[in-house]
Amino acid sequence: MSPIRRSFSSKDDLAAALADAVVLDLAAGLAARGAAALAVSGGSTPARFFKALGQRTDLDWSRVTVTLVDERWVDETSDRSNARLVKANLLQGPAAAARFVPLYQGGAAPDATAVGRANAAIAAIGPLDAAILGMGSDGHTASFFPGGNTLAEALTGEGPVLAIRAPGAGEPRVTLTLRNLVAAKALYLHIEGEDKARVLEQALAPGSEQDMPVRAVLRQTTRPLTIFWCP
Repeated sequence: MSPIRRSFSSKDDLAAALADAVVLDLAAGLAARGAAALAVSGGSTPARFFKALGQRTDLDWSRVTVTLVDERWVDETSDRSNARLVKANLLQGPAAAARFVPLYQGGAAPDATAVGRANAAIAAIGPLDAAILGMGSDGHTASFFPGGNTLAEALTGEGPVLAIRAPGAGEPRVTLTLRNLVAAKALYLHIEGEDKARVLEQALAPGSEQDMPVRAVLRQTTRPLTIFWCP
């Protein structure tokens, strides 16, 4: 099952189109269950998309839950916090009515107790209507980092959340497992720039998922993956 690839001429065009797609996914969840859930990624790439999505008025945001694909184990006061990024850019305007479920659960490190709290919080959300991934220049996605101490479990285990440490990750992190990400009703990979396009081509070539963990998402056959890219 090859990924679907959509290319756009500008970041604004990509942000608008991805917002359109996600609104349809969330509206379908609202129609089917009376509630909808979305998991998003952090980093510098999604801010423009977050702002486009958060201003959409054609959605009952009060019945939408937003959570994260992964998170650094830092408080929301840190500029490294994905939760902080989401609250500042997505959960504004109409989308301020949405419920946010963080992965960071306090404490110095993501120990078993803290991860247990995160698992309970994610399990209570119910099915994800959409999950939006990013990709690093090292071929990581979510917090599936090359050399991660729990990478194999992240790619094959139940989860829904586990802790991971890796040389390229900076802080300890928590991440949704691959199994839970591909269980989302819609799955997207959002990347921008020529450098990321080259990384993507490398990831699509034969090679180890341990070296470029994004390959696990590209190769899975559970859920169609749509790649949104612009220069």
